[in-house]
Amino acid sequence: MKISTLVTLVVLLIAGTGASATTLAADDASCHFLPMADSSADLRHAQSVGVLYSENTLNTLQYLEHYHSVALNGAKNAGLDPRISAAFVDSSDPQRAINWLMASLQKHFASVTVYDNLDALVQARPDAVVMLDTYNQLVTKGNSKVEARFIAKFYDANLQYIGQAEGIQSKVLPSVWVRGKAAPEIAAQINQQTELQVDALKQFDASLKALVTQGEAGQVATNR
Repeated sequence: MKISTLVTLVVLLIAGTGASATTLAADDASCHFLPMADSSADLRHAQSVGVLYSENTLNTLQYLEHYHSVALNGAKNAGLDPRISAAFVDSSDPQRAINWLMASLQKHFASVTVYDNLDALVQARPDAVVMLDTYNQLVTKGNSKVEARFIAKFYDANLQYIGQAEGIQSKVLPSVWVRGKAAPEIAAQINQQTELQVDALKQFDASLKALVTQGEAGQVATNR
């Protein structure tokens, strides 16, 4: 495989995703409601949950969709080793994280519904509200740090803060843009993006389970 072919693909990725990645908010001002008193409510399996996507999440989905589209087009290039193109395509799957997070919420609550805006959610009056905040940064020629951040902030029906579940992972990968590297080695390094994302999602699962378990225990203690 020619390194120039790999670089061409990455140049396309940089052109379309670099700006999107840098504008995803490290500032979480768009990822929570206005400060209010903490809620005394507990999270329980029997509750209905309304989900809102933060601005970060919407931007991240757009970023991944573009990265994924470029990776799919790059896979059509006969000069790019299929193991490398497959690694780029798989690691940028824009639905993996969202589907996983929604499945995790559905496992722990009686019903989970995503709403387009706060007004629609408030009218539906779910038992609890979730602000789902996600962030992903994938490798490009100008960036070797890979990040995956998944945070669900829970609020009661009055939008008072209950708690949060989270999964956060980051790693600096060795450069894949080095002449002489074999295709299997490059593909394995790119696949670490997928592995890191899955590790963060598993961490989120454990965090959510602990949060709901704590809520159930608190409810049992109250009923005694």
